[in-house]
Amino acid sequence: MSTSQQPDPRDRPARLTVGVVGAGRVGPALAASLQLAGHRPVAVSGVSDASRRRAAEMLPDVPLVPPAEVLERADLVLLTVPDDTLPGLVEGLAETGAVRPGQLLVHTSGRYGAKVLDPALRAGALPLALHPAMTFTGTHVDVQRLAGCSFGVTAPEELRLAAEALVIEMGGEPEWIAEEMRPLYHAALALGANHLVTLVAQAMELLREAGVAAPDRMLGPLLGAALDNALRSGDAALTGPVARGDAGTVAAHVAELRKHAPQTVAGYLAMARATADRALAHGLLKPELAEDLLGVLATGTNGAEGDAR
Repeated sequence: MSTSQQPDPRDRPARLTVGVVGAGRVGPALAASLQLAGHRPVAVSGVSDASRRRAAEMLPDVPLVPPAEVLERADLVLLTVPDDTLPGLVEGLAETGAVRPGQLLVHTSGRYGAKVLDPALRAGALPLALHPAMTFTGTHVDVQRLAGCSFGVTAPEELRLAAEALVIEMGGEPEWIAEEMRPLYHAALALGANHLVTLVAQAMELLREAGVAAPDRMLGPLLGAALDNALRSGDAALTGPVARGDAGTVAAHVAELRKHAPQTVAGYLAMARATADRALAHGLLKPELAEDLLGVLATGTNGAEGDAR
């Protein structure tokens, strides 16, 4: 058996020089992933102290320079800035002549497709929208999480293969999203991921209030099973007092939430109504039980008692 070491990726000929505009949580991770695939990060821009520290940790020895200089140095530029900042940034870079013909310009916004890069396209750039459907920590663990991560890909048809190839090089799975469907696509991800964090954080706070010493340990197996069941079975995985039509239990929940955590009542009622609608539509909630339940949800009553099983 050969004991020869595998070549270091840094020793391979680099195919593209890579720049990052916006050293938030996403950009340095993607650049580090592209580095593992043989590309060469050459420049990064960041404004805050946190972004500069993140760039230094994730992309050591890569110089911090202004955005225009990032574009001057790189063949492939990752624009990893907040959604609301992106259009103005693209327009500004194009107007100042920073964009070079033939340069790959990639943004990672879930909201926008390729059209937001039209000012750069008119300057000769090659526009790609590559959005990783992943939450980022700003640490090296993000590079590992990209393995198998889906990317929402939008680009001109002639650049589709190039966009998909870049995603695959980062270990991801390309998923083509039509330009006009980007806002809906992004809303779906925000609904699932961002709201999940809020729900879990609220559940942990309530368990602590109830005297549970390790709410994360209690919730971990339950939420893991619920997520797995939901991904496998969709609405058929619904369970609990709302899907069963236990109006008394739901009323007792609302009463306790009003007493101990009134800020959670509105969210509880909204999610319970949505759950009831889906349970009814899929035949899980019996119509004869739904009337009392929907009455509780409509009024947000805090007077009924029930078995909180």
